[in-house]
Amino acid sequence: MTEAPPARRLRPAFFLLREPVIDSARFLLLLLLLGWFFSRSLDSLGYHWQWHRVKPFLFTLVDGKLIPGPLLYGLAVTLKISAVSLVCAFVIGMAVALLRLSSSPVSRLIARVYLEIIRNTPLLIQIFFIYFVLGPVLGLDRFPAAVLALSLFEGAYASEIFRSGILSVDRGQLEAAASIGLKTRQIYRYIVLPQAIRTVTPPLTSQAISLIKDSALVSTIAIYDLTMQAQALISETFLTFEIWFTVAILYLVITISLSFLVAYLESRFKLN
Repeated sequence: MTEAPPARRLRPAFFLLREPVIDSARFLLLLLLLGWFFSRSLDSLGYHWQWHRVKPFLFTLVDGKLIPGPLLYGLAVTLKISAVSLVCAFVIGMAVALLRLSSSPVSRLIARVYLEIIRNTPLLIQIFFIYFVLGPVLGLDRFPAAVLALSLFEGAYASEIFRSGILSVDRGQLEAAASIGLKTRQIYRYIVLPQAIRTVTPPLTSQAISLIKDSALVSTIAIYDLTMQAQALISETFLTFEIWFTVAILYLVITISLSFLVAYLESRFKLN
């Protein structure tokens, strides 16, 4: 077998060293440009920054004990809603994907109707409908109504991700598994899903980040998440830029942490 040229063998290692440096330089340059743009804009507005007033809204230290402020309380609510909704969305997404791949016309029709309704209506209207219309009938409070709306909305998109991952598995493997007597449930458990999960991890990460950002809309039904707490603080203090920039940074920390976690999981999958 012909040995690969040395240049091709060295290229991956070379790029592993070079790409982080280039990406970091580009990111720093972008930050400098954004900083220059905002400084010029705010100078023309004559805005007086009051960052020292933001800290108590995050936390305070009393006798050496950390006391969370309203923004951290709101962040905890956002994380709770996002975590519960994320699990429910993935369960719904997998169930709908299996319904679409089912041989039953009724199952495929149900999945198709659900997808068309959810994907073609705004999330905000769905939140209002579930809370104000279905909520009194089903006895749903604000929190479960918000979780249900987010789960149904994100589950519709997650289902297409799961379906594409399942379809990416070579059909020959399914036929071989069926030929040795494995049942459909065993084929999905031992052959399809372990391979599909590697394919769907990156797009599911993007969907999880989208869910976290979409969770800001639950503030419209008076859930005191991070966004609602920010709106209340701004109405009291008029620190518009400081509060919103702080909220943006908190959201950014969450989404970047999630991206790093999934990148680590992807590297473990490749090693295995």
